[in-house]
Amino acid sequence: MKIQYELLKNDKKARRGILHTNYGSYDTPMFMPVGTQATVKTLSPEELLEMNSAVILSNTYHLWLRPGEDVVAHAGGLHKFMNYPGPILTDCGGFQVFSLIKNKKKDIMEEGVRFKSHLDGRNLFLTPELSIQIQNKLDSDIAMSFDECIPYPATYEYAKASTERTLRWAVRGKNVHSNENQSLFGIVQGGAYKDLREYSAKETVKIGFDGYSIGGTSVGEDKPTMYQMIEDAIRYLPEDKPRYLMGVGDPIDLLEGVERGVDMFDCVLPTRIARHGNAFTRTGKMNIKNAKYKEDFTPIEDTCDCYACKHYTKAYIRHLITADETFGARLLSIHNIRFLIRMMEEIRISIENESFLEYKESFLKKYLGE
Repeated sequence: MKIQYELLKNDKKARRGILHTNYGSYDTPMFMPVGTQATVKTLSPEELLEMNSAVILSNTYHLWLRPGEDVVAHAGGLHKFMNYPGPILTDCGGFQVFSLIKNKKKDIMEEGVRFKSHLDGRNLFLTPELSIQIQNKLDSDIAMSFDECIPYPATYEYAKASTERTLRWAVRGKNVHSNENQSLFGIVQGGAYKDLREYSAKETVKIGFDGYSIGGTSVGEDKPTMYQMIEDAIRYLPEDKPRYLMGVGDPIDLLEGVERGVDMFDCVLPTRIARHGNAFTRTGKMNIKNAKYKEDFTPIEDTCDCYACKHYTKAYIRHLITADETFGARLLSIHNIRFLIRMMEEIRISIENESFLEYKESFLKKYLGE
């Protein structure tokens, strides 16, 4: 079936809802862990489920290169291939592709995008049609339209031309989308320009999708600009469809996104910072490699219910990280993902109680040490 969004409660612009999928119904707003290559780095699907994960992400570009969409299809689809019994979203590969392009004027064309593989340097060409066809075979629950992630800063002329091309690509991708059990999301672009964000949002809605994503944020702009980008797009998105802010996972940004009406977030941040020895805590980001934790035999957070905090101490995790033991990165990844999922659980309760802004203020006061 196609996914369906059910809005349960508004607290000003913040939304509390349910996302109905082929693999069950899940509460929103939600944070979605990223499993780029059909795995969330260092973690098992069973561990993700234990953390109350819902939708997780995989990457079209990476799975296209290896093992190949046909291999995944022969395995019975992405769920069976990676043994994850929950909903999966595949991004279109656009962000990865555009980071590999050397000459935007030359290699981005109406037909698609020419670039070199990051694995072996061979020439590749990805079109809106091919991106969707790959995702059809991967058999994810949610597929994403192929778009250009506009860099920041960008001139108005560049942003306008790119936004219009992304809309044309959206139509082309939708025309070849053939997986009846898979939902297709459109992506709103427009750069940092208010009128282009409005234009992109309205025109994307006219095309008609099962959900809508806000793309092209968190690409180097300052925070006020990022939040304005979200506002300039989200006000034109329908109330009865899920709204997804792509590539955002910092706790502060999650709060700002929820306040503006976002339902779904994803980011590699919790596992990436874990591999560098950092943990999210209620009082800010912790660098476990700091010498003061060498003989600290308390958990990362006393109030955290994750596996790492229930069984291990800062001193032990610090030892693992400084010794470059993978188990340390695993434990911090478990903590960081559960931190964001638990934060979303609390946010949902605050929206139900019409106290989200109070929750946000209280969280930020502790997190920023004010």
